[in-house]
Amino acid sequence: MNINESDFRGIDLNLLVTFLVLYREKSVSAAAAKLFLGQPAVSSALGRLRALFGDRLFVRTAQGMQPTSRADYLAERLAPLLGEMQDTLFHRPDFDPRQSQRLFTLGMADWVEICLMPPLLARLHDAAPHMRINTIATTPYQDLALLEQNQVDMALSVTTESAPWLRRGALRTEDFVALWHPQRLSPAVPLSLDDYLSCDHLLVTYRSRAHSAIDDLLAQRGRSRRIRYTTPHFSALPGILHSVPVLTTVPAILALAWQQPHGLRASPLPFELPSFALSLLWHLRLDGDPARRWLAQQIVAVLSCSA
Repeated sequence: MNINESDFRGIDLNLLVTFLVLYREKSVSAAAAKLFLGQPAVSSALGRLRALFGDRLFVRTAQGMQPTSRADYLAERLAPLLGEMQDTLFHRPDFDPRQSQRLFTLGMADWVEICLMPPLLARLHDAAPHMRINTIATTPYQDLALLEQNQVDMALSVTTESAPWLRRGALRTEDFVALWHPQRLSPAVPLSLDDYLSCDHLLVTYRSRAHSAIDDLLAQRGRSRRIRYTTPHFSALPGILHSVPVLTTVPAILALAWQQPHGLRASPLPFELPSFALSLLWHLRLDGDPARRWLAQQIVAVLSCSA
């Protein structure tokens, strides 16, 4: 924005509105009625306009107040400018997803991407064919910082952190299940605790440590499990389950997405583990954005349809 602020110090926007109404009505009394002001107030405004522009602007005649050439020049240029300003300030544009070419950056863990993006992109292909999606791999420990720094437009996250500027919409409540390949392991379903602990385990962790809430829970019972491999990527798990007799614990929605295409088996956990909430997060600055709101509705619809 390249403007000279000092040029606007003596300008009151209401003066420009008064000028345009005077130009249209050619009468102080008629302009005063349109502006819901007294005639003295409009006469005073006309005096200020004359001083501002260094011109009489209007000349009294038998046919009313006739504009000067300077007034004609100003009206020709100010009318579209104030019309555009009025439209900008008071008209909320309609959002047409079929015409939108917006690029949205979404932050999410890879397990959310695996479950969400195929059906979401299929939905957008029909409803918003020109909209583009960019995803960034995030963790619950990064999401708020990325939103605050404007690096993502929305994040799909399990974080419970909060901030004054943060807006949150619930997506779904999720449980964990155990998952394995039946050609590598053949425990009874549902799994017993002994069977669960007799297996080697794969663990997805975002903090480079072979420990999770499950291990804390087991420790409280005096039990433990053998974690053979840790990774920050859920997407690595199916190939490993095909190759090695190991068991992993994943969100139920992910297990459902993987069972048929990868030939995997699932079971409820043999102990009570608290459910977790997946939420859609965005910054207050985008709260009123109709395009963001529309995309959020599509995400909600896709995830609510997932069993």
